This record gives sequence, structure tokens and C-alpha cells, in this order.
Amino acid sequence: MSQGGRVVVPKIYREKLGIKEGDEVIWTEIDGQVVLTSRLRQIQRAQELCAQLFARQPERSLVDELIAERRAEAAQEDIECAEFSAKFAKKFET
Repeated sequence: MSQGGRVVVPKIYREKLGIKEGDEVIWTEIDGQVVLTSRLRQIQRAQELCAQLFARQPERSLVDELIAERRAEAAQEDIECAEFSAKFAKKFET
């Protein structure tokens, strides 16, 4: 480790991890050990985990769930706006 806490990752590991100069890396502490991964590899792992989770539930669609959630939120916003408008209009009726 050099001054300022800089660490040089040996070429063999950079090549194995597919890390090039300027790439983002992620340091993680696991059971008292520090693990280095590339940002791209972490994204791939997350995608693999999601694929495994949804392989067990093929009928489930995140897109459909998100659309339904957003529609419910929009409907609630419409109700709140209508209630606010009604209260505001009553103030000016009298």
C-alpha cells in the first residue's frame, strides 16, 4: 500500500476481473476479508440473482407490477387533488 492508501492491483488480477485503468471497482468486506470486484461484475451478479428469483415465478411481471403501482398512486393523487379543489372552492363560495 502506498502513501494515501493507494493499492496497486497486480496485472494478473486486473486481467481476470476485466478491470482497465479508469474502471470503477467495488471493495467489500466479507468475514474479515476484503473482496475486490468490478462494477460491471456486480451488476451482472445482481441481474443473475433477479433472473433466478423470477425464474421461480414465471407468471410474475415486474413491469406489470410497477405499472399497476403507478396507476394506483396516480388515482390516489387524483382523489387528493379533487378533495383539495373542493375545499378550496368552498372557501370562495361564502
